[in-house]
Amino acid sequence: ASIGATTAPGTPRAHRPAVGRIEGAVVISATLTARRPQFRPYADPGAGSLPPAPPRDPIAEEVKNVVVYLETDSAKRLMVAQPEGRGRASMAQRDERFVPHVLPVLQGSTVDFPNEDNVYHNVFSLSAAAGPNRRGFDLGRYPKGTSRSVTFSKAGIVQVFCHIHGDMSATVYVLSNPFFASPSEDHRYVIDDVPEGDYTIVGWHERIVPIIKRVHVTAGQTATLDFNIPLPQGGSK
Repeated sequence: ASIGATTAPGTPRAHRPAVGRIEGAVVISATLTARRPQFRPYADPGAGSLPPAPPRDPIAEEVKNVVVYLETDSAKRLMVAQPEGRGRASMAQRDERFVPHVLPVLQGSTVDFPNEDNVYHNVFSLSAAAGPNRRGFDLGRYPKGTSRSVTFSKAGIVQVFCHIHGDMSATVYVLSNPFFASPSEDHRYVIDDVPEGDYTIVGWHERIVPIIKRVHVTAGQTATLDFNIPLPQGGSK
């Protein structure tokens, strides 16, 4: 699913700059093998002593963890015409995993962390980009059917964990401009409503050095740019 630029309600289209589109395919170039399950050393015997089984299709899982975005410096001039990010997104605790594993959001957005499991979770982060005082956050223990939220006012990468289940981890990528997307199930991404111009575009995955390219956007046209993500061997997150 892609996330494109937005405009304030009632903004006349005539006042917007001439825009184009960026789209392309994302390919994972490594053959991934699922990691062996690891025991939870402090869990009671039984099903809870093992983390959830790894995904059957690790390639498909890793494609969803890619974020393609326009670098802030190249898109800075566009922010004058863009509204402040006040969106809302969700990262659920489901089957003792964070879903999605990677969540890109616009700076200023609020993320809900609903618990959909039959066990307690305790979501927290120590990342400097997280929390009202930029010192992370700790949502405390809460049961199934309840949810707690965090507003991310600072751009950056926020690593999220669970105090109770040490193998649970995720990333909230807080971006300072709205021109970003994650690939859909067909491995394709789309960034719409990009004003005409030249930009630096980044393909990000948590396990590689970001891939940086240049792209020119022409009004009324589509710029096609593919990304090959060379993940190291060893299995998915």
